[in-house]
Amino acid sequence: MDDELRERVERAARTHALLNAVKYDSDADVGAVMGPLMGENPDFRPHADEIPGVVGGVVAEVNDLSAAEKRAELEDLAPEELEELEADDEGDEHPLPDLPNVDDGVVMRAAPNPNGPWHLGHARMPAVIGTYKQRYDGRFICRFDDTDPDTKRPDLDAYDAILDAIDYLGFEPDEVLRASDRLGTYYDHARELIERGGAYTCSCPQGEFSELKNAGEACPHRGKDVETTREEFEAMIDGDYSAGEMVLRVRTDITHKNPALRDWVAFRMIDRPHPRPEAADYRCWPMLDFQSGVDDHLTGVTHIIRGIDLQDSAKRQRFVYDYFDWEYPDVIHWGHVQVDEYDVTLSTSTIKELIDDGALDGWDDPRVPTLASLQRRGIRGRAIVDAMIQLGTSTSNVELSMSAVYANNRDLIDDGANRYFFVRDGVEKPLHGGPEAGHPPVHPEHEARGRRNVPADDAVLVEPADVPAEGERVWLKGFGCVRHTDAGFEYAGDDIAAVREEGVPVVHWTPVDGVPTRLRTMAGDVAGGAAPDCADVPVHEVVKVEPVGVARVDSVADGGRVAYFAHE
Repeated sequence: MDDELRERVERAARTHALLNAVKYDSDADVGAVMGPLMGENPDFRPHADEIPGVVGGVVAEVNDLSAAEKRAELEDLAPEELEELEADDEGDEHPLPDLPNVDDGVVMRAAPNPNGPWHLGHARMPAVIGTYKQRYDGRFICRFDDTDPDTKRPDLDAYDAILDAIDYLGFEPDEVLRASDRLGTYYDHARELIERGGAYTCSCPQGEFSELKNAGEACPHRGKDVETTREEFEAMIDGDYSAGEMVLRVRTDITHKNPALRDWVAFRMIDRPHPRPEAADYRCWPMLDFQSGVDDHLTGVTHIIRGIDLQDSAKRQRFVYDYFDWEYPDVIHWGHVQVDEYDVTLSTSTIKELIDDGALDGWDDPRVPTLASLQRRGIRGRAIVDAMIQLGTSTSNVELSMSAVYANNRDLIDDGANRYFFVRDGVEKPLHGGPEAGHPPVHPEHEARGRRNVPADDAVLVEPADVPAEGERVWLKGFGCVRHTDAGFEYAGDDIAAVREEGVPVVHWTPVDGVPTRLRTMAGDVAGGAAPDCADVPVHEVVKVEPVGVARVDSVADGGRVAYFAHE
């Protein structure tokens, strides 16, 4: 790439990066810049290997600017585009309700259990938190609640996978914490709680304690003195007990109308070592309600969003907050989100089992409702965020329609997605007459991108459903009209009136020696051939394969292409 071309790339990339950043009031995304950049500048394509590096540098520079600086520069470089963005913004409504008590700032957290990569349902939390952060200029904390090394055992790869997923959705946490790094903090607060008379050690078998609790009766350890409790808790920390032998309970109201709130467990013993080497020596682990409550206070969380099934968590934590004279954050409870279209359920454990059994290829298998799968299919994170935002924060269960995600994605990628022919189960038809090649547009809305060159040769492939009855005509897109005879396709001219006035069907086609292509879909793999110009499409680019729909070029294999189908 010479200096002149580099300057052109940098100039165009900067405009698109500013547009992306101002439109979404966030950092610009390299992927969001690459699509329209390459689509609008076909002469950049021979340098597809070098351009992402140039774009990445430009995007980094733009992201270092303040919001005001981004807007001012965009107004200078592309005033018409900025005016259009602002006109769109004026008509926007906030689907999310305003948060209460925001005068002193907004701090929110996502608190994933890193037991596997995220599925679609997990995207709702960062989508909403990230949007609120932008609205109120707040803070977004990602805290890994990884204090259960046994039943919800962390997956070491999941920590980075989850952070990658947040990045894919277009957000960056202001702070990342791992609860397994903070055991000393939880121990210290437990010690103080003991001194305040708010906790006691208990060695009752679980079944025995449950019977007493449900009857509203105190266990014999409830009246234990502080010194004994302190000593036994230190023995828990030292690992002197095995699982089930001793717990630390928060002293609540043993006659509370809700038995689930009566003297709940704050710490228990776990024999199985944590998978993180840094935490492998600990055996005394906090329960989530204690750990999360302490962390929310210490990190300054002001607003919590959690599932309606977790209402008791807030009630439990308030006992601890009252002992410490802390103010509890504002809480929003929402219903569960379900996702249509998928046969695989939104369950990390279920997906993992299917992968382990060989029924799925991995977390990014196109049949799986995971964020890794959607990203690999070429669906922009913003499309998911916008769909999640529309669900609001109702306490009712809601359903995410994938059609909404797909519609959002079309809006995001259509302008930059060039068109390429793809034929499934092609039927070969000899071609008689006509031009040597077809010249369909690279993009129907952008004539400046030019036209493709699709060789016609002596025969073409069309899909079985597109073969007309003998004597009937079809229009080979970009080539012209042909009539089906016993000899094959006979060229019948290039008068478009045959389509517009006579209703001749338009069909897609490829030469016989097109690019072997395997399209990976939710229903299984589809084999076919793409037009030769598809061989020039860089890996990772999102295109529209006609007539199938949107796909992302994934890899090159055996002289052909593998692409992941996104949607129609």
